[in-house]
Amino acid sequence: MPPASFRHALIALAALCLAACVSRAADSARAGFTLFSPEGAACILFSDTDHKVVATAARDLAADIGRVSGREPAFAALPAGFGFQSPDFHSLLHGRAVAPAGTGGGALKDARAPFSPSAVLIGTPGRSPLIDALVSSGKLAAADIAPLRGQWETFLLTVVDDPFPGSGIARALIIAGSDRRGTAFGVYELSQMIGVSPWHWWADVAPSPKTEYTLPAGARVFGPPSVKYRGIFINDEDWGLQPWAANTFEPEHGGIGPKTYARVFELLLRLKANTLWPAMHQCSPAFNHNPANAALAADYAIVMGTSHAEPMLRNNVTEWTAPAADYNYTANRDGVLRYWDERVATNARYENIYTLGMRGIHDSGMVGPKTDAERIAALEQIFADQRALLAKHIPDTAVERIPQMFCAYKEVLGLYRQGLRVPDDVTILFPDDNFGYIRNLPSAAEHGRPGGHGIYYHISYLGRPLAYLWLCTTPPALIWEEMHKAHAHGADRIWIVNVGDIKPAETCTEFFLQMAWDIRRWRRENLDRFLPEWAAREFGADVADDIARVMAMYYQFNHERKPEHLQWWLPREKPRPSDLAPADLERRRAAALTMQELLAGLRHRVPPHKQDAFYQLVDYPVQGSILANNRYLAGEEAALKGRGGDAATLQKLGHLGDVLNLQLARLTRRYNTRIAGGKWNHFMQLEPADGDWKSMRIAPWRVPAFQTPLPPRPADPVAVPRLAGTAPGAASRWVPVNGLGRAGAVHAIEPVTAAAIPPARAATDAPALLYDLPADLETRAAGAPLLVRIHLLPTHAIDGGGQLRLALSIDAAPLRLLTLDMDDGGPAWSQGVLANRRTFSVPLPATARTFRLHGIDASVVVDHIT
Repeated sequence: MPPASFRHALIALAALCLAACVSRAADSARAGFTLFSPEGAACILFSDTDHKVVATAARDLAADIGRVSGREPAFAALPAGFGFQSPDFHSLLHGRAVAPAGTGGGALKDARAPFSPSAVLIGTPGRSPLIDALVSSGKLAAADIAPLRGQWETFLLTVVDDPFPGSGIARALIIAGSDRRGTAFGVYELSQMIGVSPWHWWADVAPSPKTEYTLPAGARVFGPPSVKYRGIFINDEDWGLQPWAANTFEPEHGGIGPKTYARVFELLLRLKANTLWPAMHQCSPAFNHNPANAALAADYAIVMGTSHAEPMLRNNVTEWTAPAADYNYTANRDGVLRYWDERVATNARYENIYTLGMRGIHDSGMVGPKTDAERIAALEQIFADQRALLAKHIPDTAVERIPQMFCAYKEVLGLYRQGLRVPDDVTILFPDDNFGYIRNLPSAAEHGRPGGHGIYYHISYLGRPLAYLWLCTTPPALIWEEMHKAHAHGADRIWIVNVGDIKPAETCTEFFLQMAWDIRRWRRENLDRFLPEWAAREFGADVADDIARVMAMYYQFNHERKPEHLQWWLPREKPRPSDLAPADLERRRAAALTMQELLAGLRHRVPPHKQDAFYQLVDYPVQGSILANNRYLAGEEAALKGRGGDAATLQKLGHLGDVLNLQLARLTRRYNTRIAGGKWNHFMQLEPADGDWKSMRIAPWRVPAFQTPLPPRPADPVAVPRLAGTAPGAASRWVPVNGLGRAGAVHAIEPVTAAAIPPARAATDAPALLYDLPADLETRAAGAPLLVRIHLLPTHAIDGGGQLRLALSIDAAPLRLLTLDMDDGGPAWSQGVLANRRTFSVPLPATARTFRLHGIDASVVVDHIT
């Protein structure tokens, strides 16, 4: 039973609300719960003994209802022994709100929605007298609350009639969480239900107005999440987030600080994420340099971590003030330990994931040890010393239960593969190759580790062979293909995605985090529904299909070559033309024109209050990629014509490239200075934004000066074989994955956990793709050797073996094993990730009519065949 003072308060509430309740009592059993209507809005109640993040979420819910309905509801944080006959509560009933704890000392603020005899009751069992009273009275049934007990970040939405008999509250929507984040996620889920996008602030997605919203009937339980820790890494912020924060949003802190991080934390909660690796370049203030940042993270219930190169919550590039050579564990163990000890001592009271191990100051190899054996020995000693620091500063928790991670990034992955021993309770994060293809997955022998495994993934990158920092062009289907594979192989403890500056990676960031929250939400069968559903939520059903179409084309267009990779030579190499055949060039021009036409038809159809969001999420990235493509193609053609002596065409096309370059600058200036009233000034920068990091970035635009001799222009394909069908294997099959590849779909092997098939059994046990060749192939290829070119995505072998394998059979001939070395980090890999393609070339007999591709390894994804 609730305390006596609480029961008395509810009785007092009954007297105040009785008249309003009588008029609606007959409706109390109707289906659904009306959150707001022209007659009024349900008040929002929670306890001030609950977690701070619950108060924050409740405050945001009230604001969100106001955004949608035009009238904010009353809300109140009820303190212990709160008197419902007090002036504060009397004001609440008449359309005024008591501010929640921490937002102004209980001062009243104007509310616009009339009171209705309904309430949203928000709370965490064990911290909320409101929820605990419902449980003890039986109004919230044991069966309702049972799914929350002992769960991680799980929440319940259900409706209760007459929650406190005699109180005057006729109906209540209950939002209860298994823990503080579960409760907050439940509140923000309701905000999404009424039409508020998680990107309402970060992308200015204004909700469409509604006069009424009724929640469907029935209890719903959400969670627990598929991945325990889910979050983002703000990285390479030099050209977006930091200059925007320093010059526009938060100049008082010199850049990214509490004001910016508060917005980041809110965004994470709205996306049901819980973890952040903060900005860490030298241009930015170190996260923990300002103690307010860590305290704010705790208030928002965000778990703080640090990147692969920043052990023990330290930001090395600004916090290590001794000479860089002294960041050497072999020669300066005591100094490095003191440095780590200071941070653990100041932040141990917060919820963190501690990064273990050691690399160089900033994304470089460890200083000191000279051989891999020495590096392995040093790391194993470092693990032990770092864990001793945790035991020292967090004595109430066994070190095995303190969240810790080790990221096997770059050269460290090689050490792990050589036998580096990581404590069993530490989560091992495997990385992608910085271009979206995961380098390693847990082996069967590693399954069952108490610490489990996770993934560190990129949708933005500063590094070799070429960075991509401007637009976000990673197809959601590629994220799905790689991340569902990772989850199936047991990498489900921590997922972190490198999002660069957050903008303009909004859509891909959300897709990644949706998968992390519920791996079952997006499956191969419904993957092509993501973009239409996203577009409908952000822009409305009337334009959703057309926006989804243009965005699907955008991802396909730029997956073939990202706008930041539209030069076919690497830094310090001599310029050379693209390897696009004439048909490829024409296809890109046609695709660009189609996207332009779709955009032109959409701009006037998007409602006025959605225009700012449309420019940020659709118009600017699509236009930008088109202009970047056309600029490069004009420049390449100008250079080639000029070499042939056609000076007039050189001048004409070179001028066209300059015009397109100016158009890109104008579009970017509009993004910064006009959209949302200049809110994002200094945020968007064209690549390359400056002359830094030249060894890993595209060169500034100009007509290229190709060297002599030029490589031969690639020929167009003689034919594209027809896929005649598929044949299942003993335990696996080929399946199409839409939204990926040159033709808009690829073929992958399902299940992704299928064991590799010995080549000797491929004919009987391996699944097969069946292709027919055109009957006139000999005539069309007269005088030229026949080759079948099998184009794959540049995925990595699941077993970490460094090879992709297929088997090929031509007509009735015996199978032939095809093996492709990934050359991870080498020249072939570099060209493969820039083109998102690796190719087998196999001679064909002139008499060939059919061939089969047999899936040996589940790693292989077939893009297309020529």
